[in-house]
Amino acid sequence: MADLHERTILVTGSTGQVGFELLRSLQGLGRIVAPRREAFDLSDFDQMRRVVRELKPALIVNPAAYTAVDQAETDVDAAMKMNGEAPGVLAEEARRVGAALFHFSTDYVFDGTKDGAYEEDDPTGPLNVYGKSKLAGEQAIEQVGGTYFVFRTSWVYGTRGRNFMRTMLRLAAERSELSIVADQVGAPTWSGTIAALTAHIATQALVEHRHDGGWWSERAGVYHLTAAGMTSWAGFADAIFGAAALPSRPTVKPITSNEYPTPARRPANSRLSNEKLASMFGIRAPGWREALKLCVTGLPV
Repeated sequence: MADLHERTILVTGSTGQVGFELLRSLQGLGRIVAPRREAFDLSDFDQMRRVVRELKPALIVNPAAYTAVDQAETDVDAAMKMNGEAPGVLAEEARRVGAALFHFSTDYVFDGTKDGAYEEDDPTGPLNVYGKSKLAGEQAIEQVGGTYFVFRTSWVYGTRGRNFMRTMLRLAAERSELSIVADQVGAPTWSGTIAALTAHIATQALVEHRHDGGWWSERAGVYHLTAAGMTSWAGFADAIFGAAALPSRPTVKPITSNEYPTPARRPANSRLSNEKLASMFGIRAPGWREALKLCVTGLPV
């Protein structure tokens, strides 16, 4: 593997909430190349192949995805192409140039009926097209093989892009009461947490590979990577309002999923166990409340 000053790390989706944080957290690990979407489009497989073959990166980090969960119900072809097929193309090209692949997936690959937190080898059963497309992407990567790490995360939010936290803060300025679903539970996970833990793993991998060429292959596979703890969407909304110290805090009215129907069904239980991540890499994610406080400090005044 190339020395630090020669090593290239390709980061996709750099303008998204996770990709943006990754650009900061991966600094110092090599030469970061982060093409914009028009230069690395997940729906243009020829372009993807050309970029990877030209760069010959040591590591490909892929947070880019089709993320419009409800829209995917009617935009099936686009979701499946970007989430289901493109990861397989990346895996093929990573294997061709001898790169490792870090790819991000979702809690939505599960049906949410399990009591307790899901582990990596639990049976999958996505309820919506988005979840099916992300599961197809996981399977495409696994079929190609090579050195890959798939990180399933949940309820991602941050200071950029479209996400639950930013929506709640916008609505808080408009309404005195908000009806929020309370019968779905999971771990709200800050994009900054995802990026920091990913960088920690990448650091271990890139350093240890010099001494142990089997480090990657021995640890490759699927991992859950979320904040610690759990709450409901209603609980998350209330915590957002508290952390943001709003001058006028709206009342949160808990409702059921049936009272707020959406085109895409969501799992009732999105809890993911991080024990495999902790045992393999010796790292534990912060609690979701602590991470939320850190995220809110980065919001524009």
